[in-house]
Amino acid sequence: MEYPFPDSAVARYDELAGASGNGAVDGQTWHDLLLAPYLLAVGEGASIFGRQMLYRRLRRGAAGAPSEAVRALLADNGARQRLAAQLAPLRKASAEVTESLYVAAADSVAEPASSLAGSPLPPVPRWSAWLWLLPATFLACAAASFFWLPALVPAVVLSLLLMAIQIAFHSRIQHWSAIAEGLQLQLHAHGQQQDMPGAVQAAQLRGKLARNAFSTAPGVTEYADWVMLANLKHYFATRRLVREHAVFLRQSYELMAGLDADLALARHLSAQTQWCWAEEGWEQELHLQAVRHPLLSDAQALDLTLDGKSAFISGQNGIGKSTLLRTVGLNLLAARAFGFCYADAARVPNLPVYASMQNDDALDGGESLYQSELRRAHELLALAKEPQRALFIIDEIFRGTNHLESVSAAAAVLEQLAGRGTVLVSSHNVVLAQLLEPCCSPLLVQKRAGRLVLTPGVLAETNGLTLLAQSGFDASIEQRARDVYKRLSGRLLPA
Repeated sequence: MEYPFPDSAVARYDELAGASGNGAVDGQTWHDLLLAPYLLAVGEGASIFGRQMLYRRLRRGAAGAPSEAVRALLADNGARQRLAAQLAPLRKASAEVTESLYVAAADSVAEPASSLAGSPLPPVPRWSAWLWLLPATFLACAAASFFWLPALVPAVVLSLLLMAIQIAFHSRIQHWSAIAEGLQLQLHAHGQQQDMPGAVQAAQLRGKLARNAFSTAPGVTEYADWVMLANLKHYFATRRLVREHAVFLRQSYELMAGLDADLALARHLSAQTQWCWAEEGWEQELHLQAVRHPLLSDAQALDLTLDGKSAFISGQNGIGKSTLLRTVGLNLLAARAFGFCYADAARVPNLPVYASMQNDDALDGGESLYQSELRRAHELLALAKEPQRALFIIDEIFRGTNHLESVSAAAAVLEQLAGRGTVLVSSHNVVLAQLLEPCCSPLLVQKRAGRLVLTPGVLAETNGLTLLAQSGFDASIEQRARDVYKRLSGRLLPA
């Protein structure tokens, strides 16, 4: 049986392990580029171990992507099937195990998680070593009561005490049992990898974490737990083992989670009809040939090339500018994390990607749409001050205020961002194209011969009022709108 896990459990390893470098995907970019459903698609069939590793790679980027292991698995279907059989036990895990292995690390490069020697588990209490006395005394009193009736009184008292202990520790034992079982499954999978370091130690440690066969025999378990406190003894013994072997268990986790992630990527790519290994370009080089969005079955492929400048993208309403931005952003992150793109050819920079596409007003926080846009712009400008350049993907900047102020604020912010990174911005305010001409190449999304193309230029004929007419509004409203548009165009648009 495979257990479902919430997104918070999938993200837990990354949260605990801390940073592996600069430029992690932030929360809004994760949301704006729809990375959660993408990760679900890439990790289809993977265990919680593999999904956690895929999440970390996508969030943080992976050094040396693409993995040679992924290439090898992709080229050998037999090896994929064998590895899938060896890792199949991981999918039976009913709990994520990283909270028992990783101390919450500071988000810094100086202290990588794999080097942490500590354990998040507190020491086992000293009194646990004397647990055997309680059931032994109870059994002695129960046996003595057959010959000396007053011995029944302490036997009853001790039975109630045993029951109280079970009730007090029941939830903790249940929770830990799921974690201990997950660790055993991890160690079992590790033990199957005979060519990997630590396989023998993993098999030995797995045996120590398991309960003995007698205490789990049918009809015996209940008596062993309630009378002999077998489950509580096992609880303390296995927590002590995990604490003592935390460093090895972390290494084992990262090996098995990495293998499962590699297997998921190879399985994912083998099912794709259009993809390529991404080449790494220089900081301001971006070349994507016939790039598409992997989550859209009917997505149209587009070519995009930038060489040294940012881009201002315009196009008619509904033509797919936002989809284009998400397509580019997702492919850039896939290249950074996994080493491939959904394109015929790709040469892209290995840089952090930040997005601002879905700013909304927040009634609970008293934040208007424009305030949320300003907050996000301030965050992007702060990120642009980092030593490493970045790519900024922005859709309809500052739509929460009037036209003149929107254009003015957008020009100021975008000029700053383009001076410190590469910007891909789309807007219906085409006047921005002229204001940003020194730093942004104008690109126009349009349909030609039934397919979308991206060509140099700026949108000349908008279709907002045409869509107004096609949406069933009265002709008088359409005419009034066109009259107002002509008057405003003469005042606001440059000749």
